[in-house]
Amino acid sequence: MNRDGNTTERRSRKARRTRDTLARAAFELVLDRGLRDVTVEEIAERADVDRRTFSRYFTSKEAAVLDSVRGDGDRINDALRARPADEPPLTAYRRAVLDWLADPEAAAWHRRPRIYELLVLAEQEPTLYAAFHHIRVDAQEDSVAIVAQRLGTDPRQDIRPAVTVAAGAGALLAAQAAWVRGGCPDELPRLVEQAFDALSGELLTRLPAGAASHSTTEGNSTS
Repeated sequence: MNRDGNTTERRSRKARRTRDTLARAAFELVLDRGLRDVTVEEIAERADVDRRTFSRYFTSKEAAVLDSVRGDGDRINDALRARPADEPPLTAYRRAVLDWLADPEAAAWHRRPRIYELLVLAEQEPTLYAAFHHIRVDAQEDSVAIVAQRLGTDPRQDIRPAVTVAAGAGALLAAQAAWVRGGCPDELPRLVEQAFDALSGELLTRLPAGAASHSTTEGNSTS
């Protein structure tokens, strides 16, 4: 590699270290003290940089705090690309999520320190929840493109990729919500399996016991 290439690589590594240091500072400060009691200036000071440097990497303290989970959507999508081409799209999405949960090389949420605390906090803080929602939406847009490629179709003309991802991501979101509200940090894989089972189980085949079927004539008396 030439000198210019070495210089570019060193700068890239330095930028990555700076970003990671800022993200770690935000993560620790916010989880220790709460989102509202931490300022951007304090995050920058903890990372030993100035406010201007913080702003080069993050638009807000919420974005910095959530940087530790931003890559998880990419990992799910990488697993989705790697699924066998003959798998049905929703099955492929489900197994991609399960591959992410079980990956020994990159720990998923339930195996990373304090991620559970972070997502509990996101349920409580509207601005943090909104920032997390944007991360999910970005990942889902990529998922739609991957599913469309698997189907050999144009997602602008064919609704199936979007429906597949909406169903799969909805199952994951439901499992996540149950996880952070349930108080059992190790339960995420079981809840994910349960959520995906619901997509193909009795919710699609029969009404729960005691449920009445809908009728356009309900409430009308017969003559």
